Amino acid sequence: MSYAMIRHLRRTAILSQQIRVESTMTNLTQEDFVFRPPMAQWSKIIREAEKIVGYPTSFMNLRWLLSDEFANLAMHLRKIVGSNHPIMKTAKTVLYNEQNNLQPWGLIILLLSKAISPSTHSIQTTTLIEHQRMLAELTEMIRTGHYIHRGLLNISVEEQDQKRDTSMFANKIAILIGDYLLVTANGMLARLRNQDLSYLISTALRDISEGEFFGPRDSQNMPLPGEPVNKNVDNFKINCDTIPLSVTDILGSPISEWTLRNMYNGGSLFGRGCEGAVLLAGKNVAEQKKAYLFGCHLCLAWQAASEISKFSTENQEPFSLVSAPVLFALNETPELYENLKNVKTVTSIDLNDLKAKISKTNAIEKTKRLYTENADKAKSYIEMFGDNESVNTIKRLINTI
Repeated sequence: MSYAMIRHLRRTAILSQQIRVESTMTNLTQEDFVFRPPMAQWSKIIREAEKIVGYPTSFMNLRWLLSDEFANLAMHLRKIVGSNHPIMKTAKTVLYNEQNNLQPWGLIILLLSKAISPSTHSIQTTTLIEHQRMLAELTEMIRTGHYIHRGLLNISVEEQDQKRDTSMFANKIAILIGDYLLVTANGMLARLRNQDLSYLISTALRDISEGEFFGPRDSQNMPLPGEPVNKNVDNFKINCDTIPLSVTDILGSPISEWTLRNMYNGGSLFGRGCEGAVLLAGKNVAEQKKAYLFGCHLCLAWQAASEISKFSTENQEPFSLVSAPVLFALNETPELYENLKNVKTVTSIDLNDLKAKISKTNAIEKTKRLYTENADKAKSYIEMFGDNESVNTIKRLINTI
């Protein structure tokens, strides 16, 4: 290991340690973003999966963590350590949290790639494996860059003078780091020289961007639930086509609204990443669409599992107002919506009181059914790619609760 790499590792370690201590001050409740399923034995299964793909996927982010550009940006974060800006919580998640930086999306894409790739050793096979690895890395980069961009803090004109040295500077750092990751990911995508793959990923980027403008928001651009409506049909259909996601008559219908929000949040990106791995392997369109649907439903299953865990009695983590339990509870008890419809900031809501009211409804049970439905669909699609070690490991990763 070179001296420069050691220096970068030391600087990143120092920064992450500072973030670990100080970022607990951040109390803004962001919209949840899927990172991993809440599994008790997650690390053990990850280690087994990494043996299959051939290397620890925690190394996948070293290309950008140890680059001069990112190291310089990361060091600027030291200037805002101790502030109450969401970027500190985001940086802690990206740089320090051992559970969250295992990069499960990239690992799933690599496992799927392993399941469909030829077992013979040749130059073509080696090139394919390298291209699929680049796809897994750039998918993770896009996800992380998007997550960092969402850590921006809206600052009113009246507050700009008094917060100029902290929040405004932190916003600039969040924009620069997010832009760096997104530009790097797009550069990797261009180097793959595959027009069809570039088109697939660009549609996912479109969905991510459109999601930032969907539904009501508070003053910090945090999402607020739609007004509950009574509908006989509440089932959002995931379309394999690359056309924009349908937003007609979605708000207020818990399953449809939740599914669309999470497709915007990352389901589309994860699905296209899985689809792209199959495309690179030269499989037909039908196989590619199966991979897309698998990725979408797996992402939704993990999201539902994560939200269920936050409503357990011992869990004190904040939860999103557009999580499935909240949306189901609002639909079941519309009067709960009266306390949310005129909210200016999510942080003004008593989440403990809302959690207690939600626990008196059937929202948690409905969310569990939502998880089961998506997990079963994800398993049915991945089983179409054969019975092998990679597929069996993915099936174990689907079973999260």
